[in-house]
Amino acid sequence: MTVDGGRARGIAGPGGTRPSASAVALRGASLAFGPRTLWSGLDLDIRPGEFFAVLGPNGSGKTSFLKVLLGLLKLTSGSATIAGHPAGAAGRDIGYIPQQKGFASDASLRARDLVGLGVDGHRWGLRLARRRADNEIDSLLERVGASAYAKVPVGQLSGGELQRLRVAQAIAGGPSVLLCDEPLLALDLNHQQAVSALIDRQRSETGAAVVFVTHEINPILDYVDRILYLAQGQFRIGSPEEVMTTEVLSDLYGSNVEVSRVNGRIVVLGLPDATTHLHHDHVHSALALDQGVEEEA
Repeated sequence: MTVDGGRARGIAGPGGTRPSASAVALRGASLAFGPRTLWSGLDLDIRPGEFFAVLGPNGSGKTSFLKVLLGLLKLTSGSATIAGHPAGAAGRDIGYIPQQKGFASDASLRARDLVGLGVDGHRWGLRLARRRADNEIDSLLERVGASAYAKVPVGQLSGGELQRLRVAQAIAGGPSVLLCDEPLLALDLNHQQAVSALIDRQRSETGAAVVFVTHEINPILDYVDRILYLAQGQFRIGSPEEVMTTEVLSDLYGSNVEVSRVNGRIVVLGLPDATTHLHHDHVHSALALDQGVEEEA
C-alpha cells in the first residue's frame, strides 16, 4: 500500500517551460539481497523541479535507492530510468552530492580545483578552453558563496565549506537531476540550512529534480514536496503531511510510533529500530526526527 500525493508548486524549467517527462521513473522496482527484500513493487515518478526526500531507518535501502539510480546496483526486478535514460546511462544529466567527508590536512587541491572537476573533470588531457572553464568555475563559486576561499587548500576548509563546493561541483553543466546522499551529515545547523537552501535554489531556478536522501527531515521540511519512506521492506509515498503521521509510521513499523509537530518541527517518538538516535533540539529541547546513519551495500 502506498500513499501518493504532493504539494502544488510552480516548477520553472530552463527558459520558463515545464518539462513533461518524468525526471526519475521506476516501474515494478524491487531490490533484494539474498532473502532480504528492501522494497518490492515500487512504481514512482519524480517530476522535473520536484524536491523529493528519501527517508527511513538504518539499513532500509535509502543509499541503495541512489545506487540504483546511479547504475551502481541492479534492480532485482523492474526498471528504473533517470533523465530519460536507463539508470547508469544518464551521464552529465545527473549531479551527485555525496556525504560530507574531509580531506587530509596537507591536501594541496584548492577549492577551485575541486569545483573544476565538475566542470571538465570528465575530459581527458589538458584543459583546452581554460578561460571559459575558469569563468565557469568562478561563477559556480560565487553562486554557492565560496569565492572568498577559492584558492584555499581543501584540507583547511570546514565541513560546511566543503559541502558548498560539492554543491557547486554537482550543478556544473546544469544537470536535470540532483542526487543527494546525506549531504547534511555532520554539519551544524547553520550549514545544514545554507546547504539545503543552495540545493533548493538550483531546483527552483533550473527545474532540476532533487532526490535527497536524509536521516533528518526537519532541515529540509520547507522545501520537500514528497517523501519516499522505506521501512521493514515496505514503503509509503506522499507529502510530508501525508506520510509523517502516527498512523502511517505505526503501520510501516508494525508498532506504535507517535508523530507530532513542535514549533514547526516534526517530532517522532517510539521508533523501534535499535540504531535510531533521537536527539534534543538545542533551542526548543524537542525530540527531533533523527533516524540513524545508514551504511548499506
